[in-house]
Amino acid sequence: MGTSAGPAGAGELKRRLGVFDAVVIGLGAMIGAGIFAALAPAAEAAGSGLPLSLAVAAVVAYCNATSSARLAARYPTSGGTYVYGRERLGDFWGYLAGWGFVVGKTASCAAMALTVGAYAWPGRAHAVAVAAVVALTAVNYVGVRKSAWLTRGIVTVVPAVLAAVVAACLTGGTAEPARLDIGADATFGGVLTAAGLLFFAFAGYARIATLGEEVRDPGRTIPRAIPLALGITLAVYAAVALAVLAVLGPDGLAGAAAPLDQAVRAAGVPELVPVVRAGAAVAALGSLLALILGVSRTTLAMARDRHLPHALAAVHPRFGVPHRAELAVGAVVAVLAATADVRGAIGFSSFGVLAYYAVANASAWTLTPAEGRPARIVPVLGLAGCLVLAFALPTASVVWGAVVLAVGAAAYGLRKAVARRRPPGRHGP
Repeated sequence: MGTSAGPAGAGELKRRLGVFDAVVIGLGAMIGAGIFAALAPAAEAAGSGLPLSLAVAAVVAYCNATSSARLAARYPTSGGTYVYGRERLGDFWGYLAGWGFVVGKTASCAAMALTVGAYAWPGRAHAVAVAAVVALTAVNYVGVRKSAWLTRGIVTVVPAVLAAVVAACLTGGTAEPARLDIGADATFGGVLTAAGLLFFAFAGYARIATLGEEVRDPGRTIPRAIPLALGITLAVYAAVALAVLAVLGPDGLAGAAAPLDQAVRAAGVPELVPVVRAGAAVAALGSLLALILGVSRTTLAMARDRHLPHALAAVHPRFGVPHRAELAVGAVVAVLAATADVRGAIGFSSFGVLAYYAVANASAWTLTPAEGRPARIVPVLGLAGCLVLAFALPTASVVWGAVVLAVGAAAYGLRKAVARRRPPGRHGP
């Protein structure tokens, strides 16, 4: 089944992004989501085992990144694992991956929008969240290069803020490194649950793969950009997590509504609080921008194959973006941002994204050496890790995630049944 909908300029996207832009988009998606949204619930699950959970999540993410990079180089088109699963495993598995990604990452968009609101104006968090979604949808609408420029500015600011937090925690008079008795109160199940929640933070490299049709020289650019973005993010996460644990301890971090704020206060540097709050809002904006970008591209790919309304496959003749898909995604996210809960979205999103990467690893297993297959252990470990972490998540996340995947599978079956009964040559909506 083809992946394009017409001649260049009408159904295909323009290749404008280089390695630096692709890395920046990945960083914008990962940094911020992890630091400002996932650390506290992960600490609640793992306690002092949080660094162990971070390591587990990073190993699974590395396997997923490697499998995704090899597949993206082989299939440099929008859609990510939706395309890989379809081409390597069959139409159903590609569809299921795309469904899990679109639904899970739409929830992530809402979580990031609400994070912007919570830090920028706590008393009007939902209103600010909706405004942020509208504004960033408009930025994406006028072109992917403008999105990359804005994300580049965001990624420049956030690491500076996080570096200030780490320095304050490690040099403040109240820091107590002796509290870092790693794993003393952790359980095996708790470490895995926290790893699943932290995986929410590492999933930003998917934005690079789903932009495959807009990357210059994808066979070279994508395999370089994904590991670079992941490695930089892991270094940032490790430094911040260890520094905040040193000041707050596992219990303090687990109960913190705004852990980085509380960490700099506890370190005796309260003047940094406004800077941290601004940095949190900016980081969440960067994640939201990249998330909307990636979800709209997977929506485009699924619409091209009529798994979603075909009207969403249109590409703007001037701006070269899937404008209808972007507007549809923005509208759904705006509704969720007006009604959703931040923490509740994280586990649900993680389940959907882990299912997505399970399909990616299974797809990478089928590559031949001539197609750039990774070492066999990589997709095996990645697939097993995705399944283990998905079912180690909180029970509510597993139940709701499984229900949503089942609904998607049922919709696929119904669509196929209707298609078989339709007269030849007639297409559905």
